Amino acid sequence: MPAEKRLGGLDRGRLAGAFLVAAIHISPLAPWTPTGDFLLTRVLARTAVPFFLMITGYFLLPPFLSGGWADWNRLWRYQGRLLALYVGAAALYLPVNLYAGQLRGLDGLGAFRLLAFDGTFYHLWYLPAAMLGVLLAAGLGRRLALNQVLAVSAALYLIGLGGDSYWKAAAGIPAVRAVYERLFLVSSYTRNGLFYAPLFLTLGAWLRNRRPWSARRSAVWFSLFLLLMAGEALALRALGWQRHDSMYLFLPPCMVCLFRLALAWKAPPAPRAGRMALWIYLLHPLAIVLVRGAAGVLGWEPLLVENALVHYLAVCLLSLAAAAGISRLPPVRLFQDHSRSRAWTEVDLSCLQHNARVLRSCLPPGCELMPAVKADAYGHGAVPVARQLQAMGVGNFCVATAREGISLRRAGIRGEILVLGYTPPEQRGQLRRWRLTQTVLDAGYGRALCRGRGRLRVQAAVDTGMHRLGQPWERMEELAQVLASPRLKVTGAFTHLNAAGSPAREDEEHTLRQAERFRAAVDRLDRLGCRIPQVHLLASAGVLRYPELGGDIARVGLALYGIPEGRPEERLRPVLALKARVACVREVRAGERAGYGGEFLARRDSRLAVLAIGYADGLPRALSNGAGQVLIRGVRLPVAGRICMDQTLVDATDAPQVRPGDEAVLIGVSGAERITAQDVAAAAGTIPNEILSRLGSRLGRVVLL
Repeated sequence: MPAEKRLGGLDRGRLAGAFLVAAIHISPLAPWTPTGDFLLTRVLARTAVPFFLMITGYFLLPPFLSGGWADWNRLWRYQGRLLALYVGAAALYLPVNLYAGQLRGLDGLGAFRLLAFDGTFYHLWYLPAAMLGVLLAAGLGRRLALNQVLAVSAALYLIGLGGDSYWKAAAGIPAVRAVYERLFLVSSYTRNGLFYAPLFLTLGAWLRNRRPWSARRSAVWFSLFLLLMAGEALALRALGWQRHDSMYLFLPPCMVCLFRLALAWKAPPAPRAGRMALWIYLLHPLAIVLVRGAAGVLGWEPLLVENALVHYLAVCLLSLAAAAGISRLPPVRLFQDHSRSRAWTEVDLSCLQHNARVLRSCLPPGCELMPAVKADAYGHGAVPVARQLQAMGVGNFCVATAREGISLRRAGIRGEILVLGYTPPEQRGQLRRWRLTQTVLDAGYGRALCRGRGRLRVQAAVDTGMHRLGQPWERMEELAQVLASPRLKVTGAFTHLNAAGSPAREDEEHTLRQAERFRAAVDRLDRLGCRIPQVHLLASAGVLRYPELGGDIARVGLALYGIPEGRPEERLRPVLALKARVACVREVRAGERAGYGGEFLARRDSRLAVLAIGYADGLPRALSNGAGQVLIRGVRLPVAGRICMDQTLVDATDAPQVRPGDEAVLIGVSGAERITAQDVAAAAGTIPNEILSRLGSRLGRVVLL
């Protein structure tokens, strides 16, 4: 099953886990069946938090545990987000802490224990545990192989068992009991980031590159280990060994099988369900307080509080409603505050996710996305774009240059990265070092790539009519000889449909003829003994107009960023907006000229707004003298005179409300008005690709989630 098809189970599993955590704190079955409630809340529900940790390990930790280059900045950003979440949640529950008197008599050691291990409210222990566990696992990964990190984490977990479900057995040895009692001065439980979290984080990373199991196999093994864990828990309960009941011997193998089962769930990604799970986890104790308070005011305690099952359902519904509302709030700005920028782009990753889902729905069965993130992802930012798509399960990317591919690897991007353009053969070692796949541009170039040590991953380009790069489709014999070299590992072959976006009949015939030539070329290679594992011929226009042409992957580019090629596609959403600040406003009398060459002539008393953006930022100079327009406060205003290197004049005479510091929109929405990249390209006499890919490096970038 393609990687991106395996994420729906993780998202939905998080949501189910959040409701199981709420059950732990309410015990909904206790009045009717204490044993049944124990099995629900102290056995089944104990899989929830490890599941959360394994998801973090699955997506965050593989680069840190693989022995290769890892992006520590990304890890610190993750830690910063968790810390901010912890501080916010602690502040939210502070009034409850004070009301309950939980902070009275707290000394320095007690405050440290509360903040660093136990959490300031009973469910918030997870946040510092995740932060410490991630640091510990990643730190071990700098010196140890993945299996060794797994062994160390397992040893820490076994130590933790002695302070949890096997407490009575451990406490029977005086020296061991003394060690644990000192430990409990610092952390009330061994269910923490030192003994508990590292194992599940590492297991998540370990499963990232393991061969997937079928749903049936996963379900059978999960059921077996869950039964064994239930038997273990009931035995420990009968013996009275448990100090706490979060850690069991059979919990880790149970979690491996449960996680495999979630990966085998054939469901599309549901990122909103994952976000809602976080808020349900954080807010359900507050929902408990609110439900009990409302029941007291209304006199409904027998129904809403004393009936534990109804109480649980009411808390779940309230938490779900709150989480659904929060998940619909406007995007959060990260990395930069645009109020401190002179000019910037805004990249909305929720629109990127939406477009990826739309394009996936257009693909034929078995075909996966290979997003084009060349030219800094068409000006959108290759690293944030690739990270977001990787989180959705995308495992293939294509770039134009080796340097672009190396930048992605340095940012922790995994999977195949195909270099579509020319790389000097003498840089072959760099391609191998960074695990990049190089395009064989023709047979002669392929022979040059064969000179060197080791095996290089390559894909063959086939020229079917564009006459740019690629071996001519009718000359496969020469290419087959090159691809047979033991110095090359062939992972695929592709061609480019150079007129797929055109509706003209002759272009449609040309596109279909190209597809026939490509199939003939691949068949010829196969008959010559060169098996091609993966073929692709569809780019953005091909996906939208000719999905029936198929292939194993599709090299989507402009459409992914919300700009369809060829026929309109209303479902796509623009991902990028371009904005700048109004630096100042100038009064110009009728008859005066402004700008370079005095090309703006004021035919009336006018107001000129000076925007802090120019052609050095990527704004085409062809938009000068009224060809281009901008939006300020929802009003469409023309460019006045020539666009300068660093500034642009706008005639704001018809918008007297414009003031210095206002936001000017050059691509995007302001009020009821919109300017698209297509509009800008048409006004400049070019194409959207050029407009977006030329956006300057000195622009700020605001990433929206």
